[in-house]
Amino acid sequence: MIEQHPHRATILPVPSEVQRPLWSVMIPTYNCAEYLRETLASVLAQDLDPDLMQIEVIDDCSTQDDPKAVVEELGKGRVEFYRQPQNVGYIKNFETCVQRSRGHLVHLLHGDDRVRPGFYQKLQQGFEQSPDIGAAFCRCIYMEPDGHWEALTNLEQRTSGIIENWLEKIATGQRLLTPSAVVRRQVYEKLGGFDTRFICTGEDWEMWVRIATSYPVWYEAEPLAEYRVRRPGSLSGNTTRSGRFSQDMIIATEIIESYLPRYVSNEESKRLIKQARKLSAFWALEAANCALLDMDFFAFTTQVQQALKCDPSLKTVRSATKLLLKQGKRLTKKRFSSK
Repeated sequence: MIEQHPHRATILPVPSEVQRPLWSVMIPTYNCAEYLRETLASVLAQDLDPDLMQIEVIDDCSTQDDPKAVVEELGKGRVEFYRQPQNVGYIKNFETCVQRSRGHLVHLLHGDDRVRPGFYQKLQQGFEQSPDIGAAFCRCIYMEPDGHWEALTNLEQRTSGIIENWLEKIATGQRLLTPSAVVRRQVYEKLGGFDTRFICTGEDWEMWVRIATSYPVWYEAEPLAEYRVRRPGSLSGNTTRSGRFSQDMIIATEIIESYLPRYVSNEESKRLIKQARKLSAFWALEAANCALLDMDFFAFTTQVQQALKCDPSLKTVRSATKLLLKQGKRLTKKRFSSK
């Protein structure tokens, strides 16, 4: 049965007369054509027959570049292209990606990220070995804007397979990145699309928790996806200064807190949410520290305030106080150096 929700789109089943491939690689883009070349090249290097893999770029009405030209140049007719008639925002663009997908397995691959050789083969094996899983994801590589590797996501378990106690783990905070994840389309059809209450982040974390409440999830220990961080003009970068990033994490925590007791005990739910709030506060303080290094005191103050909203515990207060003292020293140094 398809669940209805005021903040989640209903994902319609693929019409029975449509020929369905196994894979739908759906690539949402917005003003990132310079990176789209790398994204498409990484997918096309693993290209399966068109009967097995749909590849489509969904552009959110880009204003600064021409992703269609990149698709035509690299795709040479193999890659489909759809342009939104007007800018709808990234979550609605994600929704369009899922609605337009025809495959049984849906991979949302941001237009500035990449997959490594073996991504589709390895994750397909997970679905074949465990037909009851709702999603699968792999370890991911953080890369700098120029493509150089920076770090790895945490190793969730040392061997590939169904990840143990996944709901308890993912409920405490975001632990995976969208380009590393593949979801059965029928899961989206049952649970609905991404929640529309978010502005810049959190919608993916909420989705992974929602899936974990209903399905086992497969983990591939090999890092087979690459996530680009700090891209100039990126949504997360533009919204960190305003504090919207932290606000969205608070919203995500509250949404998860509202339905988690249906799947775990009240005591366990409170414990998990407490950890989630501490983690959200930690990331806000990390953002505050980065803002301090950049001498962006407005962003620093905003992030400290958001950290205290996430977790007003004594530990967070102490950490915020240390940063405030550091800010005072920097302001003093700046004042004397300007004389």
